[in-house]
Amino acid sequence: MKAGVGLLSALALFLLMGAVFTQRPRPKKPSRRPATTKKPVVAKPVVPKPVFPKPVVPAQPEPQEPTDFPPPILGPPSMYADCPRECLCSPSYPNSLNCENRNIRVVPVIPGRTHYLYLQNNYISEVKAESFVNASEVRWINLANNRIHRIDKQVFEKVPSLLYLYVHRNQLKEVPPGLPASLEQLRLGRNHISKIPAGAFSKMMNLTLLDLYHNQLSDSDLGRNMFKDLKNLMQLNLAHNILKKMPDGVPNGLIQLFLDRNRIDDIPKDYFKGFNHLAFVRLNYNQLSDKGVPKAVFNISSLLDLQLSHNQLASVPLFNSHLEHLHLDHNSIESINGTLICPLPPQGLQAIQSDDSLVPKLRYLRLDGNHLNPPIPLDVIMCFRHLHSIVI
Repeated sequence: MKAGVGLLSALALFLLMGAVFTQRPRPKKPSRRPATTKKPVVAKPVVPKPVFPKPVVPAQPEPQEPTDFPPPILGPPSMYADCPRECLCSPSYPNSLNCENRNIRVVPVIPGRTHYLYLQNNYISEVKAESFVNASEVRWINLANNRIHRIDKQVFEKVPSLLYLYVHRNQLKEVPPGLPASLEQLRLGRNHISKIPAGAFSKMMNLTLLDLYHNQLSDSDLGRNMFKDLKNLMQLNLAHNILKKMPDGVPNGLIQLFLDRNRIDDIPKDYFKGFNHLAFVRLNYNQLSDKGVPKAVFNISSLLDLQLSHNQLASVPLFNSHLEHLHLDHNSIESINGTLICPLPPQGLQAIQSDDSLVPKLRYLRLDGNHLNPPIPLDVIMCFRHLHSIVI
């Protein structure tokens, strides 16, 4: 009996402990909704667009005028029916045609009443005869600062009375042929001229000024007879070329001779013989030394202004008592002797002390850039008593 009761108690205890161990706690209800998982992004396949060939465009012709030039300037209608729109015709000057600074490329047709033609500072590249078919009265043509590389020979047949022709600052490679014999002034400076056709200046008896400054002329381009017909020439400008010799056949009636910036190293002894009116000689920036300059070559009674700057002279050349300006700066002169260079009259030093009209006329003397040191030698002061300025 006691054994049965003990077995029942053990069984009840076992069942109670199993119920305790098998009971699970309830999970708490979440306070937030769990985040949902994003679906993966699947890239869409790229479908290439169909390529169609571009239509073939026919090549356009090159423009007739450079596209970087500004357009021509057209003025208002003129009271003169024959006045080109790209020019100005003033009632105050009915014989003038003003076409400068108008951006024009072609010379317009010139009215027959025109005497003075201004075409400078444009973009003209060629001058043709068609523009001058009615221009027989033209006396003055200014074509400076254009891009001219050619002038038709027939142009000058249309203007038989032309007096002044200015074609400086252009692109000419030779002196234009067929120049009219009536010309008085011809300016061809700052071109690319390396050729002068035979007879270019023939029969030009009226020419007084010939400017060939800043070109590419050599000794072979200036023949002995090149200037023979220029009997009335007063100014010849051959500066800034490539000459090694003094030009031959220069008319002895010349007043001004400019030969700066060449390569001249020798002057013939009698080069200036017979020049009775020569007043201005410029030979700056050449290669002259004492060897190439005869001592008395510049002893010319008419000479007023002599410029020999930037050469290789070691001594002062002799000059006439009438000389007023002497430029000898930037040479190799180490000393100056007033007694030797003083252009005394035959009567000697005492004559100029008693007669002021015999005193040398030198007023300006430039000697800087040499190997000289002040003070000025006293004999220089005693001789050249009219000196107003001396640079040393």
